[in-house]
Amino acid sequence: MTRLALTAFIAATLAASSANAALFVVDAHANSSSGGSGVSTISLTVGDLFSVGVDSEDLWNAGSLPRWSNADGLIVNRFAVAGDDSGQAAGTQIGAPFPLWTQDGLTSAYGSLVGRLNGQYMTLGTNFSGAAWQTGTLELFYWDSNNGDNTEHVTASITQPGGGGVPEPATWTMLISGFGLAGAMLRRRRAVPA
Repeated sequence: MTRLALTAFIAATLAASSANAALFVVDAHANSSSGGSGVSTISLTVGDLFSVGVDSEDLWNAGSLPRWSNADGLIVNRFAVAGDDSGQAAGTQIGAPFPLWTQDGLTSAYGSLVGRLNGQYMTLGTNFSGAAWQTGTLELFYWDSNNGDNTEHVTASITQPGGGGVPEPATWTMLISGFGLAGAMLRRRRAVPA
């Protein structure tokens, strides 16, 4: 087996086991937990590993000031910076902590990104990594009690390692074969006199 063929084989093996990522736009008005519908994303089986990430500077809004937040929700005082989504002058307070909102068995911060699987909600925020709590299609929502004055959106990146929680048997076979071939080539090289 040539060095080029071995390199191609190892690259294909690594590609087969790499993570799959997709982007989804979640709108504070249209995808509100109260009055909107969730964004359908990926299908998961209970226990599947996945992660959701949103840029901490990506903002959405629950109405008049100070109700701007990132996907973690209205949990901290937030001040405008030049060029942010709020359009306010730098230094203006645009967000403040609000009481929590309870709906359908979940209590979470207003303005947080939440996921729903088979009717059960979970807070995801700006950075979630874990296992699917139910089997079904993951839906994403803006968490609040009234979508009437919500504006803006965030972009969520969803990643599944290798497309699921456990590698396929064929992936393991390719990986082990690749290591075996690499070892055989190294042994063969040492046996050839210089």
